[in-house]
Amino acid sequence: MGKIALVIGATGLIGRNLVFELLKNPNYTQVIVLVRRDMVIKHEKFTQIMLDFSQLKNYEDKIVADHVFCCMGSTSAKTPDKENYRRIDFDIPLQIAEIAFRNGAQSFLLVSSMGANLQSSIFYSRLKAELEVAIEKIGFKTVFVLRPSLLLGNRLESRPLETITQYLMRVMNPIFIGPLKLYKAIKGETVAKALMHAALSEKIGNNLILNNEIFELADAAK
Repeated sequence: MGKIALVIGATGLIGRNLVFELLKNPNYTQVIVLVRRDMVIKHEKFTQIMLDFSQLKNYEDKIVADHVFCCMGSTSAKTPDKENYRRIDFDIPLQIAEIAFRNGAQSFLLVSSMGANLQSSIFYSRLKAELEVAIEKIGFKTVFVLRPSLLLGNRLESRPLETITQYLMRVMNPIFIGPLKLYKAIKGETVAKALMHAALSEKIGNNLILNNEIFELADAAK
């Protein structure tokens, strides 16, 4: 029987690539996205739910899937207020995870960050780690946490500083071999492939996937 996938953060670099990967994959019969704006995608398997994320309780009956993918994430430049940042990066994903679990979801896949650490002095890194822990405590049969390094790819929104960093990392990427592959910049498309491959493996328990392992998962998906 085909799987139903639900994606939050579908308009971002990883999420957008993931949606297209899921739509192409015959193992998925429906791909649901929760978004604030129209993704302008027409596909027989695609279901778009445009909503106000502050009113998730009004959409609980629609948050139903086998595999839930979270690719949400803001930046300090885009969301300087820490309270609002926490709402976007922690509260919303956790609330959706809890609703999906109550509605029968088996797997939750979370895009975190390479620097995620509960002891970090950096708010962003600490918050990512807090979300990882909170998701793992819900009770899903399977949880995958992916911690990619710097992401490469074209975003819909402009991030000038990140664009410069991406250029530098593309030049330097060839030297990141062996143990250094943990820090190698990675394409959003590569992370998306790894997410889908991990979900379909249906490996049980809490699974942490570091940057070098994301490359391996994506290669296995080819």
